[in-house]
Amino acid sequence: MDNIISVILGGGRGTRLYPLTKERSKPAVPLAGKYRLIDIPISNCLNSKLNKIYVLTQFNSASLHRHITRAYKFDNFSRGFIEILAASQTIESMHWYQGTADAVRQNLRFFNQPNIDLVLILSGDQLYRMNYEHLIKEHIKNGAEVSISAIPVERKEAPNLGILKIDEQGRIIDFFEKPKDEKVVDSLSLNANDFERRGVSAKGRTLLASMGIYLFNLEVLNGILKETNKSDFGKDIIPEIIKTRRVFAYFFDGYWEDIGTIKSFYEANLNLASLAPSFNLYSEKAPIYTNPLFLPGSIINDCRITESIISDGCMINNAEIRNSIIGIRSILGKNTLIQNSIIMGADYYETRANIRTNQAKKIPDMGIGNNSRIVGAIVDKNVHIGDHVNIENARKIEQLDAENYMIRDSIVIIPKGSILPSYTTI
Repeated sequence: MDNIISVILGGGRGTRLYPLTKERSKPAVPLAGKYRLIDIPISNCLNSKLNKIYVLTQFNSASLHRHITRAYKFDNFSRGFIEILAASQTIESMHWYQGTADAVRQNLRFFNQPNIDLVLILSGDQLYRMNYEHLIKEHIKNGAEVSISAIPVERKEAPNLGILKIDEQGRIIDFFEKPKDEKVVDSLSLNANDFERRGVSAKGRTLLASMGIYLFNLEVLNGILKETNKSDFGKDIIPEIIKTRRVFAYFFDGYWEDIGTIKSFYEANLNLASLAPSFNLYSEKAPIYTNPLFLPGSIINDCRITESIISDGCMINNAEIRNSIIGIRSILGKNTLIQNSIIMGADYYETRANIRTNQAKKIPDMGIGNNSRIVGAIVDKNVHIGDHVNIENARKIEQLDAENYMIRDSIVIIPKGSILPSYTTI
């Protein structure tokens, strides 16, 4: 495990997660009240005894850099590190990252270190728990040059994923990125024996999808990226190398969610607040690490709370909260209802001077005021919501851009730092 470098891709512009990515990169988007998406792959690495980690960043990366720098520190006696590689101009390349493969290509000089044999390439915006040691052992056992972590999926999911086909040994013999042609999907379908042979129950699933997790022999990675100028692993590189390289699939059958859209982000968060969440935040053997903020415990007075997560440092008085995530430093007023919503909280507490300034400008204090009602919404950080505010997409509008809110996938989003005066109705 000491001879492996992990590379976490920070993602592109994150347009499908906008406006949550208006001021931050995708991996920096808050998760489950107190974490960030980047904490998932970093925690998986640390729990798998992988501690040589590079994070490749490009867009809106300031908050991501700050979070990583504060959260992850190694002592002087450890050879581990987490380093950020931001896109920059060099003699070899004058442009930004053009895709996943191009991002890795531009940073190969950092990965070509003495005694490094393997490079593990991960996405920074997925929710799952994996022990990468199992993937690495199977990679070595198969004599693979490249291994791709793959998960069984149903046919209806094919148009959104890269679909693999394997032979009896598990070697990948065909690959299509987001196939929509029914005949192509038919050609990629596997039978139940293909899954059960590897200890996975089919459960009605007939396809094998790439998770965007790649393990390369370093020598092979160098050769592949120098042979071609193609920019993306899933769309360009993988379909080509399966013809000439030993590329194997590693079967994964746990929970996995690609947090690529507002809908997937919303549903994955609320699932974490359910009585039987698909992803377990409470594992002692494989915890999720994050920046220790040293916040006080939340003050909760005369509230009714069901199937919800309440993060640290909140002040909640006489509120009703159902199936929701309440983020750090959230302040909720009296007689407020929060239902099926994600309240991200705040980056800081307002001072008395701030509050006096708010009053002079007739701006509500940061947080959510009295007698307000928020249903089916995502409220980003540092939002000022007054009294008697009603937020609910009762007309089921699919998409809308307004002055101080947006609707995506029928979910109302209040962008970071927005101000909603008292008696506002959305």
